[in-house]
Amino acid sequence: MIEFQKVHKTYIVQERKIEALHSTDLHVRRGEVFGLIGHSGAGKSTLLRLINRLEEPSGGRILVNGIEVTALDAAGLRNFRRKVGMIFQHFNLLASKTVAENIAMPMKLAGDQSSAAIMRRVEELVHRVGLSDQTTKYPSQLSGGQKQRVGIARALATGPDILLCDEATSALDPQTTGQVLQLLAEINRELGLTIVLITHEMDVIRRVCDRVGVIDGGVIVEMGDVTDVFLHPQHPTTRRFVQESDADSQGNEEDWQHVRGSIVRLTFLGESTYAPVLGSVARETGVDYSILAGRIGRIKDQPCGQLTVALNGSDEQIANVCTHVQAAGVTLEVIRS
Repeated sequence: MIEFQKVHKTYIVQERKIEALHSTDLHVRRGEVFGLIGHSGAGKSTLLRLINRLEEPSGGRILVNGIEVTALDAAGLRNFRRKVGMIFQHFNLLASKTVAENIAMPMKLAGDQSSAAIMRRVEELVHRVGLSDQTTKYPSQLSGGQKQRVGIARALATGPDILLCDEATSALDPQTTGQVLQLLAEINRELGLTIVLITHEMDVIRRVCDRVGVIDGGVIVEMGDVTDVFLHPQHPTTRRFVQESDADSQGNEEDWQHVRGSIVRLTFLGESTYAPVLGSVARETGVDYSILAGRIGRIKDQPCGQLTVALNGSDEQIANVCTHVQAAGVTLEVIRS
């Protein structure tokens, strides 16, 4: 759906060149929720805004649904942008317009629908985002979560194929964040929209994304399915994000210096997450174990878990543990032999 070919972006600031995005190849699949995570200044907002050319690339090609966006003239770009909705971090609602008027604005600007058709579309959208009783209110009368729902409805107004989310939950409290993410997941599932979402929070990625790219210093340093990246991070930047999001469940290797035995990390996915694998294996092999750290949760709709365990037994017994665990569909990583 979205393809970057050697795309890069350079800013000139006080006669200095700043590489906001180094030469990047990227593919976003049709109908997926693709997350891009990075710290402030990493280049994620620049990359997002290149997709609909709110930022002009310094080089490379951008293709969206087979259209070379980088080759479009002004009229072509206007038509293209009607198929790309955008949700902003700070809502960007017009304070002097009601909820209904804010949502109707993109359709009025397009100028290809009657007033009656626009109002029918507004009614459909406010119902979808759960604001049917708020249509005559102004942004100042709404909560943060309600403002973002208006922003989502406005982004959907022209029937886009792609939804770009620029830190859409950063200004919201945790409970409201969960509600907005659930709404985005429903929109993705029911409308089949391709969603590109940028954030600096790993929990946002874990809840709604199918795949994720990790960006650092204008370079995508790691990319893959969320389950793989979240449970088996390879790059130091990715590991820091995962550790920050699960600081209490990762454990600290310095605290394990006096723990006897081998230390392994077990990763569970799907049905094996809730199966009594560890207890069964301990009984069958005669190995004693102690749990040093752990977490059980979900990545999008899939149960998952990780346990860091100390195993006490002979080399043969521990080898048997590894065999039994892997046969049960559990991934085993040796932390200390």
